[in-house]
Order: sequence, then C-alpha cells, then structure tokens
Amino acid sequence: MSKRTPEPVYATAIGVGRLVFGALRLKPIVTGAEHLPAAGGAVLAITHFGYMDFALTEWMVWHRNRRRIRFLAKKGAFDKPVVGWLLRGMRHISVDMKSGGEAYGQAITALKAGELLGVFPEAGVNQSFTVRDLKTGTVRMAAEAQVPIIPIAVWGGHRLLTKGRKPSLAEARNVPIRFAIGAPFHPDAGLDVRAQTTALRSSMQKLLDEAQASYPGDGTGVWWQPAHLGGSAPTPEEAAVLEAERQRRKAAEAEAKAR
Repeated sequence: MSKRTPEPVYATAIGVGRLVFGALRLKPIVTGAEHLPAAGGAVLAITHFGYMDFALTEWMVWHRNRRRIRFLAKKGAFDKPVVGWLLRGMRHISVDMKSGGEAYGQAITALKAGELLGVFPEAGVNQSFTVRDLKTGTVRMAAEAQVPIIPIAVWGGHRLLTKGRKPSLAEARNVPIRFAIGAPFHPDAGLDVRAQTTALRSSMQKLLDEAQASYPGDGTGVWWQPAHLGGSAPTPEEAAVLEAERQRRKAAEAEAKAR
C-alpha cells in the first residue's frame, strides 16, 4: 500500500542518494535479497557501524523492490532544522530516549499497516565493528505486531563516515558495500524475549562474519577492520570504555549548557 502512495520527499531523498552513491562509485554486493519481503510489515534489524548505514540500506532495498523503510531515529536528529524536516517528510519515527512509549506505539501501527521498519538493535554506532548485545525492543515490537524480523549485516558503509572518523573523498570512492540478508526470524510473544533477542544477535553476528569473510580487499592493520580479524579497530572492551567516556563528556556538556 505505502509502496504505491506518492511520497515526494522520500522519492527526492532516494534520487539524491542514488546520485551521491553513484558519483562515489560505491560497489554494492548483496546476498540473501530473496529474504526481503515484497509486501507486508517486517522489521529490518541492521548492524550499525557507520552513520550512512540507514541510507545505504534504503538505497539497497529501493533498488531491489522499491519499498520504503521507516526508521526509528533519535529525537535529537528531528530537532535539527533541515535534517528534521527531511526525517519527517520521509515518515521516519522520532524516539525520545528518556520516554520511548510514543515511538513504540507508532512503530506497531506502522508494522500493522504493512510498513517496513528499520531498526538498529545495538542502539548506537559500535566502534569495535562486532555485534554488541541487543536491546529487546526489536523482538517485542515484531512479536506484538506479528511480523517477521529480517536480520541484515551492512559491512563497508562505515568506511564512508563513522564515529571518530571522517574519511576523505578519495578514501570514500570505490568502496565495496556488502549486504548480507538473513532468513526471516519469527518471534513469539509467548516465549522469553531475552532468549529470542540473544538468538537474533547470533544470527546478525553470523551474517556479519559472512560479510567480512567475503569482503573484497585486505583490512589487515587498518582502522576499519575489527581487531579479531587483524585490524586496528578497538576491541569490544576498549570500545565500551571509549563509549562510556563519550557519554560522560556529553552529559557534562549538557549540564554546563543548562547552567
């Protein structure tokens, strides 16, 4: 239904994205595309290593079946003048991290209406480039709306823009973007939500392992490769320390502004 309804802002954003990604000569490599539903509601559970992962996933899905994705995004992004207008125009869903009840309800409504909902279950960009423990909201939403979860690993998008890294235009050109899409995961409201969330994480990590193993190019010693594969990215433990320090600085800055 939403697939056929004209949405000028979304169509324009997709067009711009195609132009930009085309100009950069990005090289999409997709496996498991047959798991993307042609119709009906579903939650796309996506790994999150770079700030362009949402746009790259939209680009890939639009190319495959012309379906739109409604992403859950932090309220802070919606508060920005231009970005907020764009997010609202694309019918993404604002999430207040202190009180997510309204966003949860909007997500359920969208799923029951047959929408694709994009979520990053790790709740933030992960600098270790491994899959962290997931929040349980993804499983709870899908179970309540009675829709499947489609796990997706995106590998290579972090080379365009990620936390603490702004590669040059030359570094962003000709980057392979690997998408590994898994079989639908059907959560059951009658089963333990944490156990099902752990199973979803295992599925996402397996897809990521597959994407990294088949990724063209040698990442030995480079910043965008995880430590356990010979890269110089921080380990999960080191990344956790860095993130805790970043959150501490943000809290201190917010407190200083409030004075």
